[in-house]
Amino acid sequence: MPNVSATPSTHPYPNEPVWSKSERVIARRVFDAALKRELHEVMQKAKQKASQIKEPADVWELEQYLTQRRKDIDRRYQFRYSRLTQLLGMLLSERRIGEEELRGLREEKMKKIRSWAEVLSDDAA
Repeated sequence: MPNVSATPSTHPYPNEPVWSKSERVIARRVFDAALKRELHEVMQKAKQKASQIKEPADVWELEQYLTQRRKDIDRRYQFRYSRLTQLLGMLLSERRIGEEELRGLREEKMKKIRSWAEVLSDDAA
């Protein structure tokens, strides 16, 4: 008979810390704010590109830009607790969020987020 624990793991992701309710609220607020700011940038750029349309091909350039940005944003902005420290680290490394926005998270999470930000910043350099 396999060795099965009488008390199953309360956390399905052993390498990820448990997020308290208050931390989940903070993380969601930071995530939503970063996404909103990035979408605002896309809107501004799309308006700029649209105002410069002179030829029919310019329309398709705008469409291509919007499609690419949508795919990129959809790929990057996935709110999953199993990858939340990596996501917040990525946003921090890209300066889409600041550490002050993460105030209220426990230090263990902040260390992981900073570590991811550092790794990703090094990769970008």
